[in-house]
Amino acid sequence: MLASKGRFGQAGGVTETWCIRGRRLEAGDLAQIRGLLAAHPTWSRRRLSEELTRLWDWRTPTGQLKDIAARDLLNRLEARGLITLPPRQRRGGRQVPRARRAPDPPGVPWPRVEAAGSAGVSELVPLSWHLAPAGDPQRAQIARYLSQHHYLGYPDPLGQLHYLVRDRQGRDLACLLFGPAAWTVAARDAFIGWSPRQRQARLGHLANNSRFLLLPWWVQVPGLASHVLAAAVRRVRVDWPAQHGRALWLVETFVEAERFAGTCYRAANWLCVGSTRGRTRNDRWHRRDTPRKQVFLFSMAADFRHRLCAP
Repeated sequence: MLASKGRFGQAGGVTETWCIRGRRLEAGDLAQIRGLLAAHPTWSRRRLSEELTRLWDWRTPTGQLKDIAARDLLNRLEARGLITLPPRQRRGGRQVPRARRAPDPPGVPWPRVEAAGSAGVSELVPLSWHLAPAGDPQRAQIARYLSQHHYLGYPDPLGQLHYLVRDRQGRDLACLLFGPAAWTVAARDAFIGWSPRQRQARLGHLANNSRFLLLPWWVQVPGLASHVLAAAVRRVRVDWPAQHGRALWLVETFVEAERFAGTCYRAANWLCVGSTRGRTRNDRWHRRDTPRKQVFLFSMAADFRHRLCAP
């Protein structure tokens, strides 16, 4: 989301400022970016974004450099003709985990559970939850499951909490990812009632359930999906502050209306507050290019509105 508060001149001047990804951008910032590009013409876009975050000391509340936000900022400036970035490199960008690229090893079939459809939740609990950090072998397993069984595949893992859920016998049941919330969602923002300034200041208190996969051989177990979701919000309430440095007050997710009814989210007490407009975050020309999705929210604090809309 780019919020305009002025206009860059064609010669590089700026009458006021712009706010991109929550950062106020002025003439000196643009000159600094152009200086980097001129001084290092062979640098990749990734190297440029990383250096820019170091120069600006642009960090998350937990101290991590916001290089992905910086890369998005650079792309948006280029889209408006204000800078020219180096060509994209084939080796650049998000590296797909090995588990996504490689086929199953010979002689190691996918686990199959006999008569899973006749099982009940009571036969599977208590569930065990594994939070898989970067480098953990279970993280690659999560990526493998999502790549092969989720219709959206495995997303950019940056900032995402990765959960692998197992039953009491240690069998894999489900995968869930929770990452940063979408910058703007009309239905969500209207439901909360916050201003753009309040959203910019407190968006880090929201999480997005970007993926939920109940492994195919468990989908017929009645009530299992909603049971996993109910446990998931209890887990992420604790793990989110440790990862992102902020308390978690609200969780969102998007359910593609033509594919799913969102029944398990409703059963787990998530509230549907509307639908998206069918556009991506970078849809500058307002052309509908993605399926409409229902917007579901789960409140982690009874007074979430008061907290998010505080002056």
